[in-house]
Amino acid sequence: MKIFKNPNYDFVRWRYHALALSWIIIAAGLFVIWQRGLPLGVEFSGGSIVIAKFDQQVPDNQRIRDALDRAMPGTGQNSIINSYGDAASRQVMIRVPAVGEESGVNLSKTADAVEAALKQAQLGSFQVVGREIVGPIVGQQLTRQGTLAMVLALGGILLYVAFRFQFSFAVGAVVATVHDLLVTLAFLAFFRYDLSLNVIAALLTITGYSVNDTIVIFDRVRENMRGMRRDNITHIVNVAVNQCMDRTVLTAGATLLSVLALYLFGGEVLHAFAFTMLVGVIVGTYSSVFIAAAIVVIWQGFSKRPGKLSTSAPAASVPASKARKPGRRRAS
Repeated sequence: MKIFKNPNYDFVRWRYHALALSWIIIAAGLFVIWQRGLPLGVEFSGGSIVIAKFDQQVPDNQRIRDALDRAMPGTGQNSIINSYGDAASRQVMIRVPAVGEESGVNLSKTADAVEAALKQAQLGSFQVVGREIVGPIVGQQLTRQGTLAMVLALGGILLYVAFRFQFSFAVGAVVATVHDLLVTLAFLAFFRYDLSLNVIAALLTITGYSVNDTIVIFDRVRENMRGMRRDNITHIVNVAVNQCMDRTVLTAGATLLSVLALYLFGGEVLHAFAFTMLVGVIVGTYSSVFIAAAIVVIWQGFSKRPGKLSTSAPAASVPASKARKPGRRRAS
């Protein structure tokens, strides 16, 4: 299916503008994380989550905090209270951080204490529709495993692309992947989504999606390098990106429609996962076109490799010994 008819866009021209835009977003995200922190899900921070559904109107968050403080002093101010689902469902999620040693009895008692505190405060009739309990030791283990999974994924990408293509291509792929993760984390910080196991799964999915799109473009670059020996690397990369435009738009568009449906109709449990995927697909497509290709061009420009990546081939010269000399006319 053809969407673009003979596209000839100069993507590489905007490489420094794209890098500057990415740095601005990443710097803003890091600043927000430094100032306000990145919210951690109960899987990583440890604690108890109680989801309560009220029969009537949901009470104010401050009333819930006061009820928790009366039953468990100091707990209310450290708890996170959010509405859960749409407003018509009248559900509230109460997340209490882990306290004391990790044991099944203590963790269960915390959730029971939250339920008892709501009943004692007489905030209205309700029923507990969900519970989630994770101890601090388990949270630390999940944090280590999630970090290790990211590092191994990036290392595997670097080795594969370096073996399959060239080292400059591997650097471009890894930089683009790290860029995607940092920009996605920045948007998670902007919109205050918790970093949960679902979000980690979405980040790993984004890693594979972005690398796949990048490798398709790199493969076309490698093919063009064989048939366009007299052209410079900037022109070769531009041609490759334009040749892959139809495939990139179709793939990204189909994925976006699927993820958007998941975001709109997947429910509160999958909301953070779908949001992460939405941002990741857009950023991954953007980085494959602008960031990864730009890194290759910049790297090749600094390396100044001769041969097939030179700007032009030298003109063939005729040896002086074989040059034809004018003959002398014999006198008759």
